[in-house]
Amino acid sequence: MLTTNEVMERLQAPYQTVISWIKKGLLESKREETPRGPVYYVPQSAVESFKEPRRGRPRKPLSELKGRPRRKDEA
Repeated sequence: MLTTNEVMERLQAPYQTVISWIKKGLLESKREETPRGPVYYVPQSAVESFKEPRRGRPRKPLSELKGRPRRKDEA
């Protein structure tokens, strides 16, 4: 089991991003309650098989793009 700090180093991602992946269920983890708050432990196999999700807004389908007015500088 790896701590969130170890996961950060291996995936080269910020702490908040790792926590976000855990809370969204993208990264398997075990949660332990402590007096200072929850601590997450991630299995090493989950980190090795983890594929980072794409960032940004998904593209619109082509059906929604057809018929849109073009800008003057577009040809």
